Amino acid sequence: MQAKAAVNEKPVHSINNAFASKFAKSMFLSVCGLFILSFIGTRMFTHVDLNLYGYMVGTIVFLGGFFYRFIAWGERPPTKIMIKKGIKLLFRKSTPQTTVEHLATYRFIWNRGIYRWTQHLLIGWGCILACCVTFPLVFGWMYFTMDDNGMYNIILFGLQIMTVPANGIIANLSYNALNITAVMVIAGVCMVLYRRFKNMQARAEQKFMYDFLPLIMLLLVSITGLALTFLNMFMDGEGQPAMSLIHQWTVIITLIYLPFGKLAHIPFRPMSVFAKNYREHYGEQSMKKCKVCETEFVSTEQSNDVVDVLHVNDIQFEMEEGFHLAELCLPCRRKYRIAQFSGFPTHEVKVKEANQNAKG
Repeated sequence: MQAKAAVNEKPVHSINNAFASKFAKSMFLSVCGLFILSFIGTRMFTHVDLNLYGYMVGTIVFLGGFFYRFIAWGERPPTKIMIKKGIKLLFRKSTPQTTVEHLATYRFIWNRGIYRWTQHLLIGWGCILACCVTFPLVFGWMYFTMDDNGMYNIILFGLQIMTVPANGIIANLSYNALNITAVMVIAGVCMVLYRRFKNMQARAEQKFMYDFLPLIMLLLVSITGLALTFLNMFMDGEGQPAMSLIHQWTVIITLIYLPFGKLAHIPFRPMSVFAKNYREHYGEQSMKKCKVCETEFVSTEQSNDVVDVLHVNDIQFEMEEGFHLAELCLPCRRKYRIAQFSGFPTHEVKVKEANQNAKG
């Protein structure tokens, strides 16, 4: 009977079966989406700037790297839990405020000092605004035209959305949008470099390839971009072809590198909204008390999720004392690990660490 039922069972048809992996499906859908948007924006490819072809290739490679990293990260058991529950909590009343604080004003960095907040604000918004200008131009979603009467037309997806005087404020902001963002990035990167050379803790922890290389690449992109404007305005275009190629290659290399280095946290940053909602929502329901000092240190849901994830990965942290290591707060957990080497139950000593509640 079971064999007969198996024969009669209809095969399940799913779009996932058409692709070798989630990465392949994501790339296919992304390229199709870009193709459709470009088809619409360029009016059936009648307005395509071939000078921007290299940037287009670099952007597509960047998307491939981004999806590869995101899918690999998203397949991890703890990430799956966070994303799944984060989506369910996306419509919390506090989500708009959390989104603004994490993605726009960077308020979470404000606690670390106004200097670090300023440098993040300059680099973050400089990169975001530059992408908002560059990508629509690269894929033909946006372009500009000039009338004989000196009026400047801004075209978005084939529609003329604005006509302004060529020497007006809006037109000049459009001409210099990338110059403004380049100055923002250069100022922010210089602030970061100054701090990294001046701060002893930063000097001790940083590495050239991970910490300095991304900053150098951002500097190269911004400086070569400003150099193009300088050559046009003050050198009558002398050396512009060579500088244009240098700038294009710095942008392409940065885009290809971006998903695999420290700068990857820029496209991953929206996930912080999920994490904040997760902590707040389940923290409001019930808090987990430490098994040793009985201090509430994390939500009960998060503690249970940590235990479940460790079991999924076949990592056992059940202690002889009858509790799980994840059920201890961080200070008691550290003291418990010391106790395993010293033989003295340091985790039972009712003395807290001096910097236990430090912020920033």
